[in-house]
Amino acid sequence: MLTHPDPKTAARMRAAHTRARAALHATATSDPDEMWGWRGRTLSRPVTTAHGPAWLRLACAPTDRIVATFWNGVVDAEQAMPTTLPRPKLRDLHDWNHGSWSYRAELYDRASSPAASKTAVLTHEPDLPPSWWDGLRRALHTISRVRTHRRTAFQPFLDHAMPRYLGAPVDTVAPSWSTAHGDLHFANLGAPALILFDWEGWGVAPTGYDAAMLHSYSLLVPSAAARIRKELAHILDTPAGRFAELVTITELLHLTVRSEETELRTPLLRRASHLLERAR
Repeated sequence: MLTHPDPKTAARMRAAHTRARAALHATATSDPDEMWGWRGRTLSRPVTTAHGPAWLRLACAPTDRIVATFWNGVVDAEQAMPTTLPRPKLRDLHDWNHGSWSYRAELYDRASSPAASKTAVLTHEPDLPPSWWDGLRRALHTISRVRTHRRTAFQPFLDHAMPRYLGAPVDTVAPSWSTAHGDLHFANLGAPALILFDWEGWGVAPTGYDAAMLHSYSLLVPSAAARIRKELAHILDTPAGRFAELVTITELLHLTVRSEETELRTPLLRRASHLLERAR
């Protein structure tokens, strides 16, 4: 999620970002643009280095509550993902602890394209050429074939949450599982040149998870959702794809209960009802 943090968190993270720039020999650019992650847990902005333009992403977590899957996701992706995937190259890392917080600074090559959306929940339809969609289809296929022990989705959560949030008895067993980016929305996709950002949560999920997540986050813009259904029909218009949609809808409904992404609640429930009716 992309949200602006409270002032205290913002001040702490900006100070930490300054420290990270010094450690990685990077200089802040005149561009004041900041990209904030969920509840201020990440802060990213453009920088310059002796080797050219770069991007510095800072992540933090309470030292006693680090989740290794997310903390090490970028490093694991650097080692496991094929070099043919369009994603920023990781140049360097710097870790440190301060007080009760752990920090990880990640220095990347500057991407050639910005994110297609400023927010995870889409509010406008991106103008994307056919070649962009061709690239996305190839990228999702490539990711799906990567072998990993990392997990993005977990069966116990599906067993508990799907009947609860979908409001109906539902089969919680996925037709198949494969590797996913894990957080695919237009704020994590560059355009007009396709780039996939933010690899912290990648891992095994129900097949079709990425396409389903992109669609679920786009429901406030019906024309964009329709375009996704058309371009990714080979994934979404299958039993596995429809199941994956119910999974991502469940996960986002879970967020709305926590007062996050609440504007999606009604379209998510409407889409779930459509999918469940079709399954009968």
